[in-house]
This record gives sequence, C-alpha cells and structure tokens, in this order.
Amino acid sequence: MERAPAYSRGMPETHAARRQRLAVGIAESGADAALVTHLVNVRYLTGLASSNAALLVSAADAGPGGGPAAALATDSRYALAAARDCADVELLTARDVAGELTGLAAERGLRRVLFEAHAMTVAKHAELASANPEIELAPLGTAVEDLRVVKDADEIAAIATACRLTCAAFDDVLPQVRPGVTEKQLAVALERRMVELGADEPGFATIVASGPNGAIPHHVPTGRPIAEGDLVTMDLGARYGGYHADMTRTVAVGEPASWQRDIYRLVAAAQQAGIDAAKPSAHVTAVDAAARDVITSAGHGGHFGHGLGHGVGLEIHEAPLMHHDAAGTLGDRVPITVEPGVYLPGKGGVRIEDTLVVRAGAGPGELLTTITRELLVV
Repeated sequence: MERAPAYSRGMPETHAARRQRLAVGIAESGADAALVTHLVNVRYLTGLASSNAALLVSAADAGPGGGPAAALATDSRYALAAARDCADVELLTARDVAGELTGLAAERGLRRVLFEAHAMTVAKHAELASANPEIELAPLGTAVEDLRVVKDADEIAAIATACRLTCAAFDDVLPQVRPGVTEKQLAVALERRMVELGADEPGFATIVASGPNGAIPHHVPTGRPIAEGDLVTMDLGARYGGYHADMTRTVAVGEPASWQRDIYRLVAAAQQAGIDAAKPSAHVTAVDAAARDVITSAGHGGHFGHGLGHGVGLEIHEAPLMHHDAAGTLGDRVPITVEPGVYLPGKGGVRIEDTLVVRAGAGPGELLTTITRELLVV
C-alpha cells in the first residue's frame, strides 16, 4: 500500500482551485459533472493517494459561490486517510467507487456526466450506463492531464527534491561501476540508495545497460558482468511526494575507444541543442527536431528512434510529449526531459537525459539534474 507523503497534505486551497478550473471546463462543455477515475488525476485534484478512488466534480463548482462539494469515494482501507487529507470534499466509503458516484450523480439530477475514457474499461462503462440509464456518459478527454502540465511552485519543489536525491544516489553508487559487477547489482544499489536518501521509492524500474546491451533503449538489467571497455548506461529517477525525477548518464569503463567518444560527443551536442530549443511557445516537434537534426546530420538518424523527451510530474511520462508527430507547444513552468540517444546494435549506445523546467524569458530552462554531462571514465 502506498503511503501518502506530507506533500499531499495541508493543501486544500490548492486542490480546491484545481477542481474549480476543471469545473469551468465542464461547464463550458455543456456537461453537468465529470467522473474522474484515473488515480493520478484523483490525487492531483484531492491529495488522496490510493489504489481505489474516484471523484465527482460538478459544473456548478465553476461559479464564485461554488456548487455542491465535490464527492470523493474510496474504500475502507483509505477512509481515514481521506478524512484526514481531504476534509473539504464530501466523502463516501464504497468498494465500487465509480458506481457509487454515478449513482450519486443520478440522485442529484446530473444528466450529462463526462468520464475518462482512457482510464475506464469498456466493461465498466457498460455497467455504469446500464445501472444509470437516465445519465448520458460522454468522454472527458484529457482535461485533467491538461491542467497538470503547468506546475505550481510546490510541485516544482517536489520534482527538484526528487532530482536532488537521484543525483546524490548516482554519485554514491558510481564507484561501484567496475568490471565484475552485474547490471542487476548496480540497478539494485541505485534504487536502494535513492530510498536511503529519502525518496518515497524509485520512480520507475532502473535501467542499467552495459556493453552491447546499451543498444537497447529500455534494456532490463541482467546478470551480465560489466567488462573493461564497456559503455554503461544508467537511467534512474527517485519519486518524492508523488513527483518524479528522470536522469540518464552513460559512463565508460576504462579508456573509451574512439567510436565511443565520438557518439558520446554527438549525443551531448544533440542534447544541448534540445535544451536550448526548449522555451515557452516552442512547438514540441521543433524541440525534437533541434536535437534530432544534429544526430541525423552525423549519419546516425536511424540509430535514434524514440522521442526526445516528455513531461514529468505525478507520472514519469506525461504531457507534453516531444517527438516528430506530437502536438502542442511548451509553456512556462513545464518540467520536461531531454534525452537523445544513439544506439548501435551489437556494439552499445549512449543516452544522456536531464530533467529541466521550461521557464519564461530568453534564457535556458532550469536544469534540475546536475550531474556533469561530460563523459565520465571509471
């Protein structure tokens, strides 16, 4: 069971303001309410971290006086936490949280209720529609995710702390990168150290890819021992207060070969180009292209297949996404990653990734991961 960190508590005004912004969108769409079932979105709007919760937000809450209190449903395992952390909403205790709130919407005469189609199964939708035929269930889309893109000062502080813990863990474990140590051993050491330093937990499964395994962007660590002459890619991130960090560094074990230095310099140059392009109003495809063009021009376009980066927050991958066919522009106070890579099958690869906050103004964004981007040789 996930514990609710202190960051989630004592923020009723913040959560109420978020719900009101959602209510404005509901009202503008002509709907009566929204049923939020994506757990991360429930947490964003209430502060409750749980494995079973849903929230009903009324369009009436968009007005200055507000409407009926938003209703939060969770089961008995989280009832006391909800009473403690979410005192400004109506609390219901039920196992079938979506069913309970849809029934409440029917009792209140709410006839058009928006739902998160990307978070609800077809079977659950059919069940709710059958039990409440008087209600029209219509897609909400990514309205809550859109609200989450721009972070407030407390959210950025939590991400910055997660990044600081990530960097400290990397520094502490780096001396263990040596011949004979396995990928799995390094991954476990990094994750343990992040928690020891104060992280809630690792934000995702740590990647350690050595030698030819470095050509696999999301390689799962194995028992392969690190060898002299390897490049070792480590992708890690702590979670703190529910918010994530994401950082990747590639290090050389022993004196690197010329091809290793060449692709490292190439990736570093591409990353800097991406960081320089990541400014408010920049289209996400242009930011991706700024880095990708550097790699393509060097003849390695076919060795960089994934997107340049993504938003970071309550989820490790969230909007905005930066790749060649993504939509949207960057804004002020938007945390993102910039993570180009070059992957050579059978030989190895390099990825360099940092978390930064896009800031208004002519200068670069605020880098939150601060480990040197020069090639480290161990």
